[in-house]
Amino acid sequence: MKANHRTRLNKFQREAEGYLELGLPQHALSALARLGNPSEFSVSTLYLWGESLRSLERYEEAIPALRRVSEVEPENTHVWLALGWCYKRTGRLEMAIAALESALAADPDEPLLHYNLACYLSLAGEKNGCLGHLTQALAMDAQYRLMIDEETDFDPMRGDPDFQAITSISV
Repeated sequence: MKANHRTRLNKFQREAEGYLELGLPQHALSALARLGNPSEFSVSTLYLWGESLRSLERYEEAIPALRRVSEVEPENTHVWLALGWCYKRTGRLEMAIAALESALAADPDEPLLHYNLACYLSLAGEKNGCLGHLTQALAMDAQYRLMIDEETDFDPMRGDPDFQAITSISV
């Protein structure tokens, strides 16, 4: 019976992963819902649940699942990124910043984390932190420079001469 449950769990997890990869989060959520109560999900299943909710822009609902995963897997930068995303979109910018700082503690060499943290710090009006993390992101991967002009999170910094100096260097 136990092996049968594990096989069923794996089937629905793979199905949900496939749906998420295809950009069909509602189908992923439906597949996972067949497993029962999310409070009883394994960490990997709970992460898929949270990611599905996040993809559906149900940010408030995604937070508890993602927070639980972050408690069990504090080195999982994907969950910290997802939490930051949800916190930002629910008006909890300080928590979004803290989530990205936790991600950086787990992987300080990931430019995406520095870039996203720079975005959040820009919105918070924390110029020095924003510019520091943006500089690090660009030093690690100059391709992030291509996203800056379209990134509205940097609007609060656009008129700053230091921001302009950092972002005016061509790729």
